[in-house]
Amino acid sequence: MDSPAMDTPAELGNFLRTRRARLQPEDVGLVSYGARRRVPGLRREELAQLAGVSVAYYTRLEQGQSHNASEGVLDALARALRLSADERAHLRELARPGKAHRRPAVRPDRARPGVRQLLAAMEGVPALALGPRFEILAWNRLGHALVAGHLDFDSPGRPLDRPNAQRLLFLDPHTRELYPDRDEEIRRAVSSLRVAAGQHPDDQQLAELIGELSMKSTEFSSLWSRHVVNNCTFGTKHFHHPLVGDLRLDFEMMQTPDGSGQGVMMYTAAEGSPSEAALRLLAAERGPDLRVLEPERP
Repeated sequence: MDSPAMDTPAELGNFLRTRRARLQPEDVGLVSYGARRRVPGLRREELAQLAGVSVAYYTRLEQGQSHNASEGVLDALARALRLSADERAHLRELARPGKAHRRPAVRPDRARPGVRQLLAAMEGVPALALGPRFEILAWNRLGHALVAGHLDFDSPGRPLDRPNAQRLLFLDPHTRELYPDRDEEIRRAVSSLRVAAGQHPDDQQLAELIGELSMKSTEFSSLWSRHVVNNCTFGTKHFHHPLVGDLRLDFEMMQTPDGSGQGVMMYTAAEGSPSEAALRLLAAERGPDLRVLEPERP
């Protein structure tokens, strides 16, 4: 039986409850008078007071019984909950369940030929093309060597066994050893997947991926329940590579402008740094065995 799409009203309620739980009355200028609190964080009535809405209305919203909240209400809740820009966008995605507000369903598209050419041209820069479900659609020779040299180079071109960055991170033992700062890496991964889930609540394959990870990884299920939202499109990652040792690389995730949800992940090292030398060594060590991207199969 096919897995159902994500329950958007339930996700909205979970998100609001987790955001309430992280705030204490004194954080937002309220007086608690030392009363014993049965649950962590703000109470519903306290948040409703801060946002200027009735407790009954907020309760219906948190329970998924009130749809299409106004922009003013969403703005007031975002301010009261002290949401980040990514969290504000996520709130709007969840609070707008009508199809007119949803993004088009993502498709298992391949990387466009132009994207593949771009990857192949970036010699010396590890790069990958990622789909909207974090599936790896293509990689250049150095990107493959950096993040998944133990996998077949041609696997992104085969939909049946195409690697997925999220699945590798949580379920693949080789990938587990690649990130010494694992807590940070998995936090980034889960919070980015939360953004994707909010943008594409009807995508069945995305829901299946989340379900699989929740069942097979306690790390994932624990983080997923916290409803952390952050669209991690740039930053720094640490690698412990089996061939060249430790690397500190900056990453940038650039979205393609065609609305497909695809993006290009690129890794760079500071000029003159040990990590830059390690990337050159990786290219030299694996160079004879690595191939440029082959033309996409029809």
